[in-house]
Parts: sequence; structure tokens; C-alpha cells
Amino acid sequence: MVHGNEDAARSEGGVSMTAVSATSPDTLAEPGGRLSEEIAAARVYRTQAKAANTLRAYTSDWVRFEGWCDERGLTPLPARTEAVATYLAALALAGKADTTIGRHLAAIGWKHRQAGDLPPTSRDARRVIADTLAGIRREGRIRPSARKAAITARELAAMIAVAEGEGTRSIRDRAILALGLAAALRRSELVGLELRDVELVDKGLKLTLRYSKTDQEGEGQEIAVPAGKVLKPLERLKAWLAVRGHGAGPLFYQIDPQGRPTDAPMSDRSIARLIQKYAGRVGIDPEAVAGHSLRAGFLTEASRNGATIAKMQEVSRHKKVEVLLGYVRSAELFDDHAGEGFL
Repeated sequence: MVHGNEDAARSEGGVSMTAVSATSPDTLAEPGGRLSEEIAAARVYRTQAKAANTLRAYTSDWVRFEGWCDERGLTPLPARTEAVATYLAALALAGKADTTIGRHLAAIGWKHRQAGDLPPTSRDARRVIADTLAGIRREGRIRPSARKAAITARELAAMIAVAEGEGTRSIRDRAILALGLAAALRRSELVGLELRDVELVDKGLKLTLRYSKTDQEGEGQEIAVPAGKVLKPLERLKAWLAVRGHGAGPLFYQIDPQGRPTDAPMSDRSIARLIQKYAGRVGIDPEAVAGHSLRAGFLTEASRNGATIAKMQEVSRHKKVEVLLGYVRSAELFDDHAGEGFL
């Protein structure tokens, strides 16, 4: 969250409208030689602190904030606390979702840190922004984030069935659909997989996720995927590997219009489009589903089949159990309903 600036002077209302100083006592000058190279390296490392998808979103959000400031004659970098709070109000007036507003706020703080500027951090400034968000929520200006629907195992089986034919694209898509649900993968994790991350074993396969939303440091997380009897993720993946070959690189390649695999990895957006395409073919509203629908589908089905939170967490890698409980409550909403005996 972007907060206030410690250098901000108090105005009559107690809120500073002075700009954040572009430098701090810890800011280094731009010398030549080795120190200059080390400063450049530090900046590069800061850009690598976030996942590629996060950086794309932050960059896009920052461009919007910069444009908003330009239209109103405000300085975006370094930004004033009141300017940031006003921008959040503008997003709320435009009907943006809670998560979207929060991401814009995070993007502004990220950009300040990347530029070596101090984001607003004083207690008063934090209060200004927090109070602005609280007021927006109280008035109901922020709309709830729309959660995409989970795709059930039965629905996914139907989607795999309509990905018919022995063409390269169909073989790849069936593998993506089956593996995405079986391993509860995020779309960024699917496109981030490489061939070296897959190990075929007697009971199925093991996936190694080198980076993920819950593993930004790249410590690595291992997931077991059973061979399966319905969705058959192992069989689908083997069929794709027979087409792909065993050269190093991304597990799932882009395919050109002639149906030939390229050497370029897929984008996370293409995963969402792929899911929506096959969902539409089996009568599911494409707008109701997205890349997250496969991950949500695994958790929903696991809960319905009596899996424990601990075993679900092994696959999903959620750090907060509260998030998993949301899927459990959703799956069990009608189980043992209080009105079952008299309604």
C-alpha cells in the first residue's frame, strides 16, 4: 500500500500537500566506476523482485496513474499523498473492483521504490489513504471482485472431449486442460513450466514449480499428480510430449496457424482464452470462467470428495488456510442444510 511521506509538512488540515522529496538521506549519487555498476545492478534486482505478470500489471497501472496526473497538472513521481487518495476515489467513481484499486495502489508504491523515491510513509499519510478507502467501502462505491466460476471434473471431461482430433493444437490443449486442473495450477504456473520440471513416475508424475505466487523467492515446490482414470493427466501429457519432443525449454509451446509448434512459450492470457474457447463449446458461459477456473475446480472437487484441508493445501500451496476454507464452504453449501428436513 502507498502511504504518506516522512518529509511531508503539515498543512492547516493536518494533511501535507507538498511533494515527496526525490531523494532521501540514503540516496546515492551517480558516480562512475564500480559503484555505478553496483547501483545499476541493485536497480535490476529490484525489478526482479516481482513476478513477470505482476510487473506487467503494475506497469500498466502506473501508466494510467501517470496519465491521470498529467491531465490534472499533478506530479506523479514523487506523488503527494492527497493526489494518491484522490486517484483512488476516481477509480471508485469509475466502478473499479476492490482488488483493482488495491493493485493500483501497490503499483504506485512499487514505481516509487523502483525510481529510488520514498513512497508516502508517514502515519498521517497512511491515515489519509486508509480513511479514503474506508469511506469508499462504507458508501459501497467499491464493487466486489467478481470470482470466476470453478470448472468441475465432469465439465472439464466434456471440454477435453470436444478438443477432438489428432492435430498438434488439440493434443496440446487436452494436456493443458487436464494438467491445469489436476495440479491446481495458476495460468502463470502453466506457462512457466519447463520440460525439466516434469518427472514421470509409476503412479503419475511430479511437477516442480520453480516460481509461483506463493514462492516469489524461487525455493521450488513439488506437486504430485496421479495418473488419473477420468481426466487422465498423465496420458494427455505423454501424448503432448510425443509431439513436442524432448528438447529443453517450455513445456507448452505456442503453435503457429499451420499447426506447427514454435519455440516460443505460451502467454498466461492464451491459457485463459483456451479455457474460454472450450468452455463455450460445451455450453458454459465463456465470460464466467478464466484461467483460475481450473485451480478453483480442483479445490471444489477435492472438498466434495472429502479431502482434508492439509491434503488440498499440498497441491494448491495456499499459505493461508482461510482461502482454502472458502472453497470448502462453497462446495458444502447445501450439505446438511438446516432446512433440509422441513423445506
